[in-house]
Amino acid sequence: MSVRVLPERPLPGHAVCLDLRTAGTYDPDAVVRAALDAPQPGGERRFLVLDEADRLVAHQLLHERLSSYGPAHIVCLAVGARGERTLSRTLTLRPPAAGVLWVFDTAEDGVPSEAVLRPLVDVLSTPEVFDAVLRALGEVVHGVAVPAVRVLEHDLTDEARARAWRQAVEGLTGPDVPAGTASAEQVPAALALLLDEGVPRSLADHRWLPPQGRAGLRLAGCDEAVGDAVDGYHRVRGAAGLLTGVGATVDLPGDIERVARELDRLRATVADAFAAAGGSRLTAEHRGVLRERGIELPEMPREISRAGIVPALRDHTHELIGKGLPLRSVAARLAALSARTAPVGSAARLARLDAICGPERLRRLGGRYPFTAGGSRPVAFAVTGLLALLAGVWPVLGWVLGPAVGVLAAGLAHLMLRRRPNRSPDGRIDGGGATGAAPRLFGGLVGGLAGAGLGQFLGLPPWAGAVALAVSLTAVVLLALRDWSRAVDDWWARADPEEAWRILREVRHLVVTTAVHDWLFAEVRHHCSAGAGAVARLLRGLADTADAHGRTYPDGRASAHDPSSYASDATDPSSYPAEGAGYEPSGGGARKAARVDAGPPPASDGGTASWSWEDWGDGAEDDVWSDMDEEPAAPVRPSADFPHPPDRSGPADDPAGAGPWRPGAVSPPPSGRASGPAPAWLERRYGDGGPLLVDTLVGDLVSGTLLILDRCWAGVERDPGAVVPAVHERRITELLDDTRLRLERDVAASPPPRQEGQRDPDALAAFTDRSERPDAARLTGVAPDAVARLLLAEDDPGRTVALCGPEHLRLLSHDPLAARQVRFVPEAMRRGAAGDDVWRGTAEDVVWTGAGRHAGILRLVPLRADVVHTVRAEEAGEP
Repeated sequence: MSVRVLPERPLPGHAVCLDLRTAGTYDPDAVVRAALDAPQPGGERRFLVLDEADRLVAHQLLHERLSSYGPAHIVCLAVGARGERTLSRTLTLRPPAAGVLWVFDTAEDGVPSEAVLRPLVDVLSTPEVFDAVLRALGEVVHGVAVPAVRVLEHDLTDEARARAWRQAVEGLTGPDVPAGTASAEQVPAALALLLDEGVPRSLADHRWLPPQGRAGLRLAGCDEAVGDAVDGYHRVRGAAGLLTGVGATVDLPGDIERVARELDRLRATVADAFAAAGGSRLTAEHRGVLRERGIELPEMPREISRAGIVPALRDHTHELIGKGLPLRSVAARLAALSARTAPVGSAARLARLDAICGPERLRRLGGRYPFTAGGSRPVAFAVTGLLALLAGVWPVLGWVLGPAVGVLAAGLAHLMLRRRPNRSPDGRIDGGGATGAAPRLFGGLVGGLAGAGLGQFLGLPPWAGAVALAVSLTAVVLLALRDWSRAVDDWWARADPEEAWRILREVRHLVVTTAVHDWLFAEVRHHCSAGAGAVARLLRGLADTADAHGRTYPDGRASAHDPSSYASDATDPSSYPAEGAGYEPSGGGARKAARVDAGPPPASDGGTASWSWEDWGDGAEDDVWSDMDEEPAAPVRPSADFPHPPDRSGPADDPAGAGPWRPGAVSPPPSGRASGPAPAWLERRYGDGGPLLVDTLVGDLVSGTLLILDRCWAGVERDPGAVVPAVHERRITELLDDTRLRLERDVAASPPPRQEGQRDPDALAAFTDRSERPDAARLTGVAPDAVARLLLAEDDPGRTVALCGPEHLRLLSHDPLAARQVRFVPEAMRRGAAGDDVWRGTAEDVVWTGAGRHAGILRLVPLRADVVHTVRAEEAGEP
């Protein structure tokens, strides 16, 4: 078994490759068993078998075992020695189920045979090319042909691949960010109920504090006390409160004192309920404890349930990831959600209860505030004096009436002081006060005497004095009533007993909020907090694993076209992973790029040669075996003036003057890049990465991460604490390996393999459907023009290179119409706007492959009828 020929890991849907050559150390039977165990799509079993041409008959039983699990299609790549002139095969390798491609071990100068076989295996293992080649082999004589090949390979430079991979992993994981806060507007409705501290609509009419309960009685008593105080205030503040005995029956200070006392009792009852219920999950015992304290809890509302939390978390997580947030940012938001929804217990609400109606607030509510009336004392002196002067202008009577108005004003001020509202009728509670009686009395006496003197001097008629007296008396009374009402209102505003109603509303709201979120929703909040925390830790662990495993593109990991990416034990049974299993990256060897620096080496003895029907001479068929025992003459080597064989197509077929089908016409390798050997029929073109490469890789990684999360939601729903991060971290390692493998194989042009067993495929379809891929030009940065020119060129056998030496050309069929041709191009090269025009006019027989980075022509040249021998079963013997 040769080294570095088979791929390290077959892509899903590709033909399973196995190497039966005897150079290896593994048992061929074990190799066949491993190939049979490799997963393949249902109903499609494809095997690409590498074997030695002289061992096909001996390996008959091994070939037959490949069909032991059902009908299988086999393409055998038979490697022949330079001296072989005939091929023997069994009926097992006959069409239509099997066919043989005979290639010769003809290494070019500096190009080992593995470098020739390796890209050929890549091309043939593609399912579309495999099927087309098998159909073509069924149309040639004996189902055996020698391939003539021209292949173009579009790939990335090592630097571009490493840079794209690093940016993709960074786009998946993101930087560390603070947790921040969670708001109800940012989460689904089922989770918003846990964040906004609102009450579900179905519980809007529930009576949380029944009137007959302890808390309800306290609430009703406090409300009644406030109502009595407000009623007494309205009775006192009018004229009746000052001029009649109504004020004597109203005890506003006592009512306010009772309000403060009832509020304190209500606070004690609520605090006792908060402390007794605690923060544990609600049980029947807790319901009984709360019912004894006057709080009645309903059943769980229909708007929320424990069963709906994890689906809401899943939708929220998918929405965040779908918005393009990296894993660490999503983890930070989920951590904030976990902290916000964590149940803290009703005992934590005691601080809020103290802020609403604590001792300080109750002390301020029950405080004794002085009663002040009459306004400014100088103003009261002046106004009373003016009114007394007006009453004293009545001649002669003014000497009595003027001072009498001042006495009236002072008497009303004294009456306000005696009936002040901040004094209990029994004098037990008295806040004190001042009404300005003295300034009014003094101002009235001075103004009355002055008015009497003025009236005596003026000698006004009696009717004028009477009018002046009526106006003065009316003004004194009205001003006294105004001052009384203003003073009562001012005292009431400072005492503010109506604040008790606001306190009652706040206490009731606090009780309802506590009952809903700390008692009724306790288990749901605990489940949400634990679930969000578990997913946040899982996402953070996945991000750390992705950083550790995939942030830096491993220098020791070769690309898929490098020899080190093809394991020497590729056909070891352990090299084929089980369904869903991942692979470990190869750790040995420095990364080497298998690219060509310049034109291919010239053909040498036994080297590959351009083949065409013109190479046949008249009568050549008569001398087929004439040189069996002689070494063929060395072909003419290209000179320095003509480094490549002449191309009969001429410049008209290729405007650039160097068509991609010319041997050695390759893109120059990037600066500082190591180049590896390549056969003459393989042209490599490198790009620096297209504009959609990183976005495509990030999308594939995000899609795979969502599929990983899809497997953990059931565990989160059962027990969030039992989620095992190691299992999911192993899965993301497999995801990284698979995505990196596709990046190396075909620059991520092929979609990720479809995963089965999803819990809700429809919900994930919008995030995980990666079937729509960008075109290859937007992934690699290399335009597909060269491939289009190759496929659009005229059918000329000279454009391909036969995988045989000059000495083998005489074994091929003379009939130019007997050859079959397979043109193949990856579908990604014609997808998108970049390929709309260049493929116009492409031949209809082009095989569009779903994956791969190779495009080109595979010509199958049949052999002469007497070169292939078919050995029947009884002649084959044991292997």
